[in-house]
Amino acid sequence: MVLGLLSIASIPTVTGVSLGISENRKRNHRQNDENRMAKIYMDVYCDGQSKIAQMLNGRRVVLRNNKAYLDHADPSLRTIPSYTAQAFYIAYPDETRKRGDGLVTSVSDDPPMLSWLYVDKDTMEVKYGNRSQSIEHIVGPWDWTEGDEEKAGVVLEEAEAFAAVEEEEGVWALYFDRNDDGLAGYVDSGTKVVPISIDRTLIQPSQPDNS
Repeated sequence: MVLGLLSIASIPTVTGVSLGISENRKRNHRQNDENRMAKIYMDVYCDGQSKIAQMLNGRRVVLRNNKAYLDHADPSLRTIPSYTAQAFYIAYPDETRKRGDGLVTSVSDDPPMLSWLYVDKDTMEVKYGNRSQSIEHIVGPWDWTEGDEEKAGVVLEEAEAFAAVEEEEGVWALYFDRNDDGLAGYVDSGTKVVPISIDRTLIQPSQPDNS
């Protein structure tokens, strides 16, 4: 009889602890969602003393003609008109549920438009497009490195394997070096290919997006 009373008496405590754990999980999920859906700039980090490394370091991912390029963070310094990528993480809509998080970017302010960032499986170019344009390619999982939430490395397929490729003189495009071999077989011999990282830079409310 005593055992029965103790068991009954313990139910409210156990229930309270379970509810507390459940609420903590909900809060953690909400916080995680907020972090993943925070808008970011994608900035180049290129460690090196060469002129090319110093030139690329600090550049920003920009968009034009359905491709991602690397150009000055300040739009007024760009030689070719482009749109600054403003991205956030969200689950990619895939029935197999194997894609993980995708990376969405705004591509226009007027009218407001969003597209998926993806890697063309045939060329390793980073591009943007709708679901039908992206689903047959590398759409994720996208993530970021652990550490400072305001300045972390963008990750695709668990790797920071990005590269800057000079497609024309002074025109640098963003590629994904999936095989970590300098994009062998994907770019012509003699093409300048520079390994880079992409920083996840949180956009502050006071910062202008595109101007």
